Amino acid sequence: MGMTHIITLDADGQHDPADIPRFLPVLQAHPEAIVVGRRDFRTANVPFASRFGRAFSNFWFRVQTGMPAGDTQCGFRAYPLAVLEALSLRETGFAFEVEVLVTAAWSGVDIQTVDISVHYPPAAERISHFRAVVDNVRLSILNTRLTLRSMLPWPHRRIGTAASARLPLSLAHPWRSVRVLLSETGCSPARLAAAGALGVFLGTVPLIACHTLVILVIAGYFGLNRAAAILTSQLCIPPLVPALCIETGYLLRHGDWLREISLRTLGYQGLERLWEWLLGSLLVGPVLAMAVGLVVYLMAVGAKAGLRAAE
Repeated sequence: MGMTHIITLDADGQHDPADIPRFLPVLQAHPEAIVVGRRDFRTANVPFASRFGRAFSNFWFRVQTGMPAGDTQCGFRAYPLAVLEALSLRETGFAFEVEVLVTAAWSGVDIQTVDISVHYPPAAERISHFRAVVDNVRLSILNTRLTLRSMLPWPHRRIGTAASARLPLSLAHPWRSVRVLLSETGCSPARLAAAGALGVFLGTVPLIACHTLVILVIAGYFGLNRAAAILTSQLCIPPLVPALCIETGYLLRHGDWLREISLRTLGYQGLERLWEWLLGSLLVGPVLAMAVGLVVYLMAVGAKAGLRAAE
């Protein structure tokens, strides 16, 4: 496609330039992707810090992007120059390696992985440019910023897509909201339905004062649309759904419905009602989630067909 690339590798002798040919078939098949090496940790002398650092960084990458990762700390990479020019990046050094992958994933850039070898000399001979205090602080601040941004429900700027005025999402206009989510995110009807179902299920659970935070984190971890999950969770706001869960939980505990609504039953016995809310949500939540997920899926299929016809 005429796109040029730049290949980077660490200067501490960890990477073998002879592995560059391993990147070439992937670059040919995915010329617009960032290709990241995945170090073989079955070799000798792999320090615990490297194993832990990769697992830790991979975890936060998934939280921030919803995508699985092979080795987000590996510096042996191939970048399309056009992608680097299009991204808005602030960091340098080790923090750059994290920021560029997360920002690229948000922008719709494909991230590919290729297996590479790695060499770790004995600890006494090892050279590292990583500054334990300074770089860890920078990475912590960066991950905090990226995680907070990932929790915001509005979409990220996509590379190659023109900015446009965003129509508001609202339960009062479900058809329009589904069309907006499909056109802006490019997600499939099935994944949009899964996000809606997740939002409803978590919306039924008594996560007092932290529904939104939990939904954002879990939806992000599984790569589901956060805006859709937050939107459908609003179906569960009090009093209807919590009351239904409490009644269901009370029925499961006592074999009868809760018929008295008073200061005694809702106030002094508040902890019992909270337990019944949780118990009832485990039954009511999945049922409502499947129903809403099915409705969202059918609407998304229809909306997607309409968008294709309009193209």
